[in-house]
Amino acid sequence: MRRLVLAGAGHAHAQVLLAWAQSPPPDVELVLVSPHALAPYSGMVPGWLAGTYAFDEIVIDFPRLCHAAGARWIASSIARLDPDARTLQLDNGESLSYDWLSLNIGSTLTPPPGEFASRFLSMRPLANLHTDYDQLLDDWCGDRSNRPFRVTAVGGGAAGFESVLAVLRRLRTLRPERRVEGCLMARSTELLPGYPRAARRKALQALRDADVRLQLGADWCDSVGHSSDLVLWATGAQAHAWQRRPELRGNLAVSGEGYVLIDANLRSLSHPNIFASGDCAQWRTPLPKAGVYAVRMGPVLTHNLGAVMNAALSGSAPQAYRPQRVFLSLLATADGSAIASRGTFFSLSGRWAWRLKEHIDRGFVKRFAPAASHPTLDHSA
Repeated sequence: MRRLVLAGAGHAHAQVLLAWAQSPPPDVELVLVSPHALAPYSGMVPGWLAGTYAFDEIVIDFPRLCHAAGARWIASSIARLDPDARTLQLDNGESLSYDWLSLNIGSTLTPPPGEFASRFLSMRPLANLHTDYDQLLDDWCGDRSNRPFRVTAVGGGAAGFESVLAVLRRLRTLRPERRVEGCLMARSTELLPGYPRAARRKALQALRDADVRLQLGADWCDSVGHSSDLVLWATGAQAHAWQRRPELRGNLAVSGEGYVLIDANLRSLSHPNIFASGDCAQWRTPLPKAGVYAVRMGPVLTHNLGAVMNAALSGSAPQAYRPQRVFLSLLATADGSAIASRGTFFSLSGRWAWRLKEHIDRGFVKRFAPAASHPTLDHSA
């Protein structure tokens, strides 16, 4: 029997499993490799940080999806890839062979090295954020100090903007008697680069309303790590360590930053039996690291994996993924409103935008709640 390994519990792989739960490919063993059972949907993370949602409301339950699709879930991560031998070394010490491999492992962030007085919360990977944030909130509620608490977000993109507003809202709500100071610092000279000017104006107003000090054109320095109580690390995404190191990725074609180079069909440029989608992948002309692309890659990935595994029966040619040039962006401001923008000119904001965002986000997560009795967990390869 042939084996397809889905590495990573990303948005695209959720769509693959959902499709195969309805029509599984014949004579193919499906295996999902992911260290975490519950994968947060990125669009709802700001709402969870702010306390609007419980964690179980924003996650996709991958063991349940695996059970519905007849797939095995292995609770582990990739430590090393040999694309020529078609084998994966997992971080639990086991080896896993494959006929086809699909990578949807997202990206990561590496906080600055050094010993700092402040506590760090890295906004990626999202699954790790859950444990760290829960511990922060437990400590916050148990700390009876009344001195001002300083929160600094590093990164002027959507993640930095949304996370600082959300975390400030949560901390201030839990302990309204304690002063919580906010700061957002970014290397760029403008907030939310690439967004419409009107959206940036609305974002600046949201920061002022939340009493967040803005520092643009500012590089990270160690003094920030010592003067802050909490640092929200939301800088640019990074490829995982094994992707960045040649001895761990073999002859897999990657960009200078370690992202898997793919063609229009989401296939590796060096190994056609490997697919990649979402943040871990890159075209020759890079796309922004945004969840909307991974979501839109899902149907294309599903079709193309089915085509290569069952070409004789499907008779269908691979589909090309064509990224949207323009898409709707909805930024949560943690006050019951959101900023809506599309393209380089259109932007509006208000409570209606938050209601629209909530409708879209809840609808997406609800799709991946198949009826299943017990998850199939397999620690062996």
